[in-house]
Amino acid sequence: MAPPSNRRPGYDRKAQYGLFASYVIAIAGALAGLLLLVISIADPTGFSALRSGAAEITRPISSNLRALVIGIGNLDEAIAAYINAGSQNSALRRQVDANRTKLIEADAIRQENIRLKRLLRLTESETGVVTAGHLISSTTTSAARMARLDVGQSRGVLPGMPVRAPEGLVGRILRSGPNTADVLLLIDEGNVVPVRRTSDNIPGISTGRGDGTVEIRALNTERNPFKPGDVVVTSGIGGVYRPNIPVAIVARLHGDRAIAIPLANASRVELVVVQTPFRPAEAAREDEAAAAAQASSAGAP
Repeated sequence: MAPPSNRRPGYDRKAQYGLFASYVIAIAGALAGLLLLVISIADPTGFSALRSGAAEITRPISSNLRALVIGIGNLDEAIAAYINAGSQNSALRRQVDANRTKLIEADAIRQENIRLKRLLRLTESETGVVTAGHLISSTTTSAARMARLDVGQSRGVLPGMPVRAPEGLVGRILRSGPNTADVLLLIDEGNVVPVRRTSDNIPGISTGRGDGTVEIRALNTERNPFKPGDVVVTSGIGGVYRPNIPVAIVARLHGDRAIAIPLANASRVELVVVQTPFRPAEAAREDEAAAAAQASSAGAP
C-alpha cells in the first residue's frame, strides 16, 4: 500500500529545519521589537539617534520606492486621458490646477495690500526659502501623518520650519537628521494652522483629522460661516506659517465645523520648498524700513 501523502513535518528533516527556522525568526523579531520599545522609553535620545541612523540607511531605498509609487499612481491618469481625450487632456488638467492656485494667491493679495510687498518678495526673490527637496515617502495609515524629505540639517533644515508645495501648504518640519527630515503633514491631528477665508478675511483654525482632510473652525462667530467651495489660506497669525499660502477648499459642513480638502496632497506632491518660520515683528520692521527708504528717496533732490 502507498504511504500517505500528507505526512507530518516530523517525517521530513527539511520540513523540521524550516519549521524551526520560522520559530527562531519569529522569536528574534519579537525580541528586537521589545528591545526597541524599551530603548524608546528608557533612552529617548538614544532611540532618536537610532531612528535617524535608520533613516539615513533607508534613504536610497525610500527614494527608489517613492519614484515607483509615483509612477504607478500616475498610470491611471494616463489611461483615463488616452480613453477620454488623449494625452492632451491630462496636460490641460494640470494646467487648470496650476492656474487655480495662482488665482487663489492673487485674490488673497488683493484682499490685503499690506501683504503685497511681502508676498512679492517671497515669490520673486525667494525671501525666506531655505532649500528645496523631494518627498521620498509618506505615511498612509499610521497614527501620525508624516512624510520624509531627502534634505536635512546639512542644507539648513531645522525643526519648526514650514514646508510648502506649488499647490499649497504641506506641513512643518518635526525633526531633522543630517540628510533627511520628517514633515508633520497638514492633515495630522496635531497640526494646527491659523487660516482665513479669502472672500471676507474671516479668521479660523485648521486642524488635521487624520483621514486626509482638515476641519476649519471660525474664531469670531458662534455659527458656522463657511460654505462649500470656500478657499482658506494661512493668515500669518502666531508666526511659523507665512500669510497667503493656499491651505484647503471647503467640501462640506458638519455642525460648527467645515470639512475641507487640502490643496497640496502629500501622496502626489514631489518637489517642496522649506521656508524659515514667519516672524510678524520682523516682517513689520522690514516693511517700515522699506517705507522709510522709499520716503527718503522720494524727498531727495
